[in-house]
Amino acid sequence: MGHQRPIAVDLFAGVGGMTLGFEQAGFDVLASVEIDPIHCATHEYNFPMWKVICASVTDISGDQIRSKSQIGDRDVDVVFGGPPCQGFSLMGKRAFEDPRNQLVSHFMRLVIELKAKYFVMENVKGLTIGNHRQFIDEVIANFEKNGYKILKPYRVLNASHFGVPQHRERLFLIGCRQDLSLPNYPSPITKPAKIKRIPKEVANLPDSPTVRDAIADLPNILQYQELTAQDWCVADYGKTKSRYSEYLRGLKADPLNLAYPRKYDSSLLTSSIKTVHSPTSITRFRETANGEVEKISRFLKLDPEGICNTLRAGTPSNRGAFTAPRPIHPEQPRCITVREAARLHSYPDWFRFHGTKWHGFRQIGNSVPPLLARAVANQLHKLLGSNLCIPSGEIILENDNLLQIRMVKASIKYGVDSHVIEPRAKKNNLFLSN
Repeated sequence: MGHQRPIAVDLFAGVGGMTLGFEQAGFDVLASVEIDPIHCATHEYNFPMWKVICASVTDISGDQIRSKSQIGDRDVDVVFGGPPCQGFSLMGKRAFEDPRNQLVSHFMRLVIELKAKYFVMENVKGLTIGNHRQFIDEVIANFEKNGYKILKPYRVLNASHFGVPQHRERLFLIGCRQDLSLPNYPSPITKPAKIKRIPKEVANLPDSPTVRDAIADLPNILQYQELTAQDWCVADYGKTKSRYSEYLRGLKADPLNLAYPRKYDSSLLTSSIKTVHSPTSITRFRETANGEVEKISRFLKLDPEGICNTLRAGTPSNRGAFTAPRPIHPEQPRCITVREAARLHSYPDWFRFHGTKWHGFRQIGNSVPPLLARAVANQLHKLLGSNLCIPSGEIILENDNLLQIRMVKASIKYGVDSHVIEPRAKKNNLFLSN
């Protein structure tokens, strides 16, 4: 790894959406901290050149992060991450007392211990609404007491304004040490395709990619019997007419992408295991109009000319084991695959997810779209004055076992308790078999 790239640490890393966005902006994300061993294994598959540390942020120090990774005594340019604040999510009950919201203070502690030049804290839009604003104000006041200044006013960014074919709004709180200059928020580059009320600030921008731009060239999974039992097969791709899918397939170089090239087999269709729907579901899906919600399942049928609704993660069994509603494919009477969700989230095709639908959708729904993370990371890279270093040499992605690993095996591999994440209670789901 070239030492001239600025270095970063990802906390609450998940599968690595922010890691990838920062990598694409020219950072080396030398350490990622993640509590879930399944996510750690997938993260390690996609980023084999860096260190994933399977631990809770509540149990780790800045010095341990340095010693367990290649950081050592080097300066840390950025610490970023999204401390889970499910207590504040607009989806759930707003629990101000929710103990999981203490994770924000551990995020702050690690920023301070690592003496990070900059930090980026990503979170749900719900934190900016009503009483929750006082929580954000407390977070800001605490950072300011500890030698950081904050970019104000804080902003909610929508992925569809940054070239992602999905409506997804997230709060980004950005700060830096007192001795440095604050960056700006990135300016939108696209407006969401086919929405009725377009915000003034994006009205004159080009449209974001559409659902069709994102997924139309992907093989029809109904033609591949092997996708009933496994999540990959050799498949025939359609001709792509969109620049967005050309970039994600690696057919065209994206001049703004400073990620390390990955060596992978582009004849494979991956992350595409089928969902078995009942004949009645198939009929209902077929009869639902594009852009409408199917009445029984409450799933949205995607409009090929529009953008996707927010992809969500579902919940572990201690929070009800809900399967997140998965959109219906715009042309085929079925729910979208993990790969189709990944395209709608701006993940390139070399990026793989856990082989099960349950974990794969959870990994995408919990992650920041890489193109949105990249837009924020680019603003920081400008200020760090580092060389824009285009990496040479390919990273080989080869350890497929990491994508099939089960929780017990994963927890042994990373030396953590297998109950660190609540196992999923098997429930009969009326609409999907998982």
